[in-house]
Amino acid sequence: MSMPGIKAPDHIGFTVPDLQQAIDFFGTHFGFEVAYRFGPFAADDNWMADHLNVDPRATIRQIAVLSAHSMNLEIFEYADTTPRNHRAPNNADVGGHHIAFYVDDMDAAVRYLHEQGITVKGEPTVMQEGPSAGESWVYFMAPWGMQLELVSYPQGKAFASGSSVRLFDPRRL
Repeated sequence: MSMPGIKAPDHIGFTVPDLQQAIDFFGTHFGFEVAYRFGPFAADDNWMADHLNVDPRATIRQIAVLSAHSMNLEIFEYADTTPRNHRAPNNADVGGHHIAFYVDDMDAAVRYLHEQGITVKGEPTVMQEGPSAGESWVYFMAPWGMQLELVSYPQGKAFASGSSVRLFDPRRL
């Protein structure tokens, strides 16, 4: 049994060191637009710890909600008023994560990243066998160290021919 009334993911939320830098990065390279911004926000009681799992004295400088295509981002910038980790987790860390963007032409997209001076982690990997055969992917880095990924599978992935479960398919947007 799943969550009553669940429809679909609403947004991906994460924290950055410089909100305007993140807004500019996602706007310039991925077409995200700011829907709204709000903040600052802090509490004198334990609200921040009880509701957001952060230090009770943490201060959110500002939050921006961005929209593009079929994805919403909620981006936080916290003030340095309390101890916190300033290093983005990598994939092997608990809480490690990435956001993947589908592209029609992997070579053109990777070329664009290089032209923009964005760090690309190696060359695209082309999956030749297994359930994700037909997919190519490559990781790249946001200026603040967050891992992102490009994926492409113009002819689909191998798993689809033998699975009754259908994944969201950005090729159909």
